[in-house]
Amino acid sequence: MSVKKVLAIVLAGGEGKRLMPLTADRAKPAVPFAGFRLVDFALSNLVNSRYLKIVVLTQYKSHSLDRHISETWRMSTLLGNYVASVPAQQRRGKSWFLGSANAIYQSMNLIGDAEPDIVVVVGADHVYRMDFEQMVQSHIQSGARATVAAVRQPLAMADQFGVIEIDNEPIPGAIGAHKISAFVEKPASTPGLPDAPDQFLASMGNYVFDTEALIEALELDASKDDTQNDMGGDIIPYFVNRGEAFVYDFSTNDIPDATDRDRNYWRDVGTIDSYYDAHMDLISPVPVFNLYNRSWPIYTHSTVSPPAKFVRGDHNSVGTALDSIVASGVVVSGGVVESSVLSNDVYVGAGARVQNSVLMDKVVVGPGAVVRRAIIDKNVRIPAGAAIGVDADLDRARGFLVTESGLTVLSKGQRVPTPDAAEIQLSRAAAAELPEALTLAIDRDQLSRETVDLVVSNQLEAAESATLS
Repeated sequence: MSVKKVLAIVLAGGEGKRLMPLTADRAKPAVPFAGFRLVDFALSNLVNSRYLKIVVLTQYKSHSLDRHISETWRMSTLLGNYVASVPAQQRRGKSWFLGSANAIYQSMNLIGDAEPDIVVVVGADHVYRMDFEQMVQSHIQSGARATVAAVRQPLAMADQFGVIEIDNEPIPGAIGAHKISAFVEKPASTPGLPDAPDQFLASMGNYVFDTEALIEALELDASKDDTQNDMGGDIIPYFVNRGEAFVYDFSTNDIPDATDRDRNYWRDVGTIDSYYDAHMDLISPVPVFNLYNRSWPIYTHSTVSPPAKFVRGDHNSVGTALDSIVASGVVVSGGVVESSVLSNDVYVGAGARVQNSVLMDKVVVGPGAVVRRAIIDKNVRIPAGAAIGVDADLDRARGFLVTESGLTVLSKGQRVPTPDAAEIQLSRAAAAELPEALTLAIDRDQLSRETVDLVVSNQLEAAESATLS
């Protein structure tokens, strides 16, 4: 372990425009994710790395984020540990944070109070596991003044990331370290890596700095007129030009009990589609990202909700969940949930179907309703017989967001109109389709098919009864 004093700074002031409407009422790091908040991944990684002096810089619609941090992330003050949420304070002039670098510059008093040797700076909107102590040790051993964490990505995606080009020779004694020769923002092409010509290194937005070097760079940046006040756009290029910036290759980071499948998983959930895809990564039998690693847990606010429950509904319809994650308090009462992620206290009524969807806290899916390829934010009530994500034109006509990829998104508490007869017929037709998992299971078994046909018949009877009542 490092004997140097480390302060961790979490940049959590992002507006998250590309995640609208999920960020209409909250900061991006506060967006729920599979029962957690996005900020929980950054904070859990730091705490598991034994870095227990953490400040979280907030700004945009930060109330729910501040409340989550204050209620969840409590440390022992007896030992001098803390997770402190710090809003913009205008300590360096009458302006809010002008960028990620300016956020730290305006909060320099926090560095002065902690007196660290090293400052770790991380973003708050990525899903991953990482031991930052390994990165800090690589930083110390390389002799760098600034170190950037980088994840390997396919070469074809170079135009979507900040690209780090490196010297071919590794740094002796510093695991995963190379000197950065260039930092290029979204180039049309870039050279492949020496050991993987089809890959390049993309910045993860996580940094390690010698404290004095960071302060010097921030003060110089603040004195310029031609700056974006950005860590990746201004501060890191400053160190690269001085030959003092090194990269830390995330593929060398070793997490206890990581599986071969989820080792070095990292996803930027900055768009609706990537947010949805990250949820789908969780639900396969051997998940792409494993939430169940007890050696490196992801922490969040504990719930007082009761255990999840699957019970029969009207007309003996069976409450079932297939290839899904369900949180505490979920009740599936005669409905079917398939390939979905359900957060706390979701209710799915008799004859209802939830397929390939993400449902946040306290969503109610009424009897006979169908939700397909959708993201439903908190407190939405879907009436009996409604169809969400089945007909894109119908969704748009009701004011729902539909992405180019066909995802339907409902904002927090958004009202869903009572369905008309045509929509009810649409939902019944969708509900009659067999779940893919059952189709595969009964493909060669006539008795199983007859049993499933009876189950489906019961589901449809329950759905029809609900919409006629």
